[in-house]
Amino acid sequence: MQDKRDLVGYGAAAPTVAWPDDARLAVSLVVNYEEGSERSFAMGDSSQESLTDWGSYRLPQGIRNFTMESMFEYGSRVGGWRLLDIFKDLDVKSTFFASAVALEQNPELARRAVGDGHEICSHGYRWEEVFRLTKDEEREHIRLAVASIEKTCGRRPVGWFCRYTPSVHTRALLVEEGGFLYDSDAFNDDIPYFVSVEAGRHLVVPYTPDNNDYNFWLSPGFVTAADFTTYLCDAFDILYAESERTPRMMSVGLHPRIIGRPGRISGLRGFIEYAKRRTDVWFATREQIARWWIEQHQDS
Repeated sequence: MQDKRDLVGYGAAAPTVAWPDDARLAVSLVVNYEEGSERSFAMGDSSQESLTDWGSYRLPQGIRNFTMESMFEYGSRVGGWRLLDIFKDLDVKSTFFASAVALEQNPELARRAVGDGHEICSHGYRWEEVFRLTKDEEREHIRLAVASIEKTCGRRPVGWFCRYTPSVHTRALLVEEGGFLYDSDAFNDDIPYFVSVEAGRHLVVPYTPDNNDYNFWLSPGFVTAADFTTYLCDAFDILYAESERTPRMMSVGLHPRIIGRPGRISGLRGFIEYAKRRTDVWFATREQIARWWIEQHQDS
């Protein structure tokens, strides 16, 4: 990663590049598909996830958390399919931040996602904290993730997103591995930007912490589906207004085990229907956004 922080970014000199077909705003729907790859005793891990729909609930050491496991399983058994159905019904494409092992455990859903035109971006080999790995371990896990996703989905990932935060080595390792167009390991802008990595140029397609259904699991957070719709629409309105003078991108973070619940899913549908009332909004995968941005900045 970069040694120095950049607190300036584009500043007052925001780029003037337009999105395809003169769209004003790009909307990136992101499905964090981690179910079956989370820390659990069932996976042979020495610890297990603690955050669930009921908040953070810690059991005595060594006690298997069947409740936590089943809440995650809901995402792969039901929630993921519910999301795919809504995307198909409303004719929008998304990017799956998918852990390779999670896809291995539900290849039918993986094939459906690819067949429907959604992008599979690597969210690691496991849903793991790569900063706990050695550099060599992280390199090997990147390679394992690429090989696994390519086997399950028929196409290698061109994007990367870590759990919580990358390590100091992550970007250099992605460049070393080759084949990656972008990573999304940043929350510091509303449009893509380039960074220097290994004497070359690497694209960052930033993500978002707030337009995210994870807030249903946090306190304070969203209480109803309508709250989620309202927040997303408020963010959309500001970005759409700003996009009259500079390009803007809106990311929306989703988790099948969270937004996929029947009492919440209408919050997502309501937002997509609201955004689609504008004819100059581009619902795009992050790969599409990355390729367009790179193409428009080939000479810069």
